[in-house]
Amino acid sequence: MTIERLQTGARMSRIVKHNGTVYLCGQVCADPEKGIAEQTQTMLDKVETLLIEAGSSKEHMLSATLYLKSMEYFADMNAVWDAWVPEGHAPARACVEAKMARDALLVEISVVAAVK
Repeated sequence: MTIERLQTGARMSRIVKHNGTVYLCGQVCADPEKGIAEQTQTMLDKVETLLIEAGSSKEHMLSATLYLKSMEYFADMNAVWDAWVPEGHAPARACVEAKMARDALLVEISVVAAVK
């Protein structure tokens, strides 16, 4: 059994690969001072970059868990999500309201994907 960890620090690895599956650590936006649409887009851009580095893609996502600071952002987050996910490749998904690690963060995501 081989477990490959990429971008590993003392607390976590940003990517873990095992048995043809890619696990990403939670991803947040590039700029927490922006609104929900911008936070969602930059968060998803980071996910896509990590998936490519791991030998996967957004077409190979298996599951996604989204955390929203408030469900008031649900529709606006979904508008960005729906435009980003390739048609016919939607992963299993959960979306919950959660207290964020920093007050300015509005959304976070955790993704599991298959290796291409």
